[in-house]
Amino acid sequence: MNSSQESVDPAAVFACAVSLREACEALADKEQANLSELFNGIDQFWREMMRIGTLFEAWACENVAFEALTDVWPYLLMDRFGEACLASVPLEAMADLGSDDLPVVAMHMEVPLMYREGSNLPLDLEAPNPVAGSVFVRWRIQTVRGSREEAEMEPMRYGDDPHDPEYEPPVVALDGVDATGRLEHVRDSANYAEARSLVMKLAPGVVFPEVPVVTASRGVSG
Repeated sequence: MNSSQESVDPAAVFACAVSLREACEALADKEQANLSELFNGIDQFWREMMRIGTLFEAWACENVAFEALTDVWPYLLMDRFGEACLASVPLEAMADLGSDDLPVVAMHMEVPLMYREGSNLPLDLEAPNPVAGSVFVRWRIQTVRGSREEAEMEPMRYGDDPHDPEYEPPVVALDGVDATGRLEHVRDSANYAEARSLVMKLAPGVVFPEVPVVTASRGVSG
């Protein structure tokens, strides 16, 4: 058993399951859908609610920045989890909800997340340039990606699906920002650590967090 499974909070799992069950029941009543048919029986429906709750809580133990939360975790889950799941996955596909869906579910809940390499979460982080006389007053590190139909890159925003098939895999862009706010692109990197290492060489003393926290308000905090 891994550490995330060992630290799973049964109260949080139950809160997830109840929140999702109530949200699914409310939507089924509204759309006149038969949950028993969708989930091959009501017992299986409840098993799926518990499976999803356990899956999310195990993932959250590794990825949620709990120290940045202002709400009690099980209460937040009870209030937001069900609607967040349904905003991410249709009711008829809920039994297929898997690990790739969890970051988007968390962002629909506006939960602060620890940035992990490979997670492709939407970074948007700026720091003052400590180098006197430089044309750049700030440095910016941001997750960007290109549409498979358009060549132009665009920023990833909080809530965007990191696995959206309409986009190429994201990269991490390093830009310099001048006094007017104009951006000058420096380089795209495969990951945040590479971009952070580069800017620290270009501007000794610049401060970017080793592990950023991705939030709804900005994209990243230190």
